[in-house]
Amino acid sequence: MTDIISVIAPINMAVIKYWGKRDEKLIIPLNDSVSGTLDPKVMCAKTSVCARSAFEEDELWLNGIKESITSERLQNCLKKIRELAIEQKSVDEEFLKFKVHICSENNFPTAAGLASSAAGYACLVTALATLYKVKTDISALARIGSGSACRSVYGGFVRWYAGSNPDGSDSIAKPVVDSSHWPDMRVLVLVIADTKKHTSSTKGMKTTVETSELMKHRIQVSVPSRIEKICEAIVKKDFPTFAELTMKDSNEFHAVCLSAFPPCIYLTNTSLKIIEMVHYYNNICGTIKVAYTFDAGPNACLYLLEEEVPKMLSVIKYFFPFSSEDFIKGLKAPPIKEFPIESHIYKSATEKDLINYIIYTKVGEGPIVLKDGPHLLNEHGKPHEKNI
Repeated sequence: MTDIISVIAPINMAVIKYWGKRDEKLIIPLNDSVSGTLDPKVMCAKTSVCARSAFEEDELWLNGIKESITSERLQNCLKKIRELAIEQKSVDEEFLKFKVHICSENNFPTAAGLASSAAGYACLVTALATLYKVKTDISALARIGSGSACRSVYGGFVRWYAGSNPDGSDSIAKPVVDSSHWPDMRVLVLVIADTKKHTSSTKGMKTTVETSELMKHRIQVSVPSRIEKICEAIVKKDFPTFAELTMKDSNEFHAVCLSAFPPCIYLTNTSLKIIEMVHYYNNICGTIKVAYTFDAGPNACLYLLEEEVPKMLSVIKYFFPFSSEDFIKGLKAPPIKEFPIESHIYKSATEKDLINYIIYTKVGEGPIVLKDGPHLLNEHGKPHEKNI
């Protein structure tokens, strides 16, 4: 099965959000954005691809279900890679006639506001580029499939430049720092809902751009004032500045979504309670120790340094009691340290399991080509039974 290429790719969690396009077809954003790439060994998309003369048509399986491969974005990615292969003469003409089988799965909830499309398309284009042996800027290819996917092709912290060229040729992602730069940076993903969100990001962006007056201020004033500051804070490992800018941008992003007509509402009561909890913790500490950010969904992503993890888990346990023994997934969790909480002001929640589980992870590297598998496709180029 040496002709099968398998790749894992990470999700990324934006600290300066991408929301809105100046070109819908080319997926060119209205503003620059910055994100942290999360460890693909904890949360990832995995894709296996192969091309053979025996295949009668291009086929796609996603999370165990056969899907239509007619998606315009997916077809654009395939078309572009095949064009590059012809241009670079990276494979022979006979290979270019072969149909492709694609099998992909996520080890985290899909379409629940956890950047699944970013990981999926970063994974797909890396696998296809490897299959067709093309050499190109993978971030530009990934952007064709899903805008934020271009940030998932690099590790560490990544900046996606909006660019100014009409064809989007300068709308690419570049690393701010690599995954080793801030080794004690950690992330807690608080999964509230793992079901599909009501308003997709694509629809939400379009509605916001067309109807929100606040959106204009965000694009022209807010983001340009934050983007350089947060990149500088990341380079200097200045956590308080990084954290404050991250939370302010998340708050504004959701305010802008709420100002759309009809409003795009992604946060839930539990999401708002998490925001309150983080500010409580930071106030008690006397400085900013934890930052929250929410993408287009209710699940929280908390950035914090490793030394804060045991204390923050104690605070989460107090505010959001849980009953599962497998509540914390991902990296091995440290022993939870008791943290003094002013219980006469903040009462513990009476309802358990408002948070489904926590994924404990860190900033990590970009896509990884798996040299020896295991693959999602069997020797016949079909999904293994467990993947159907």
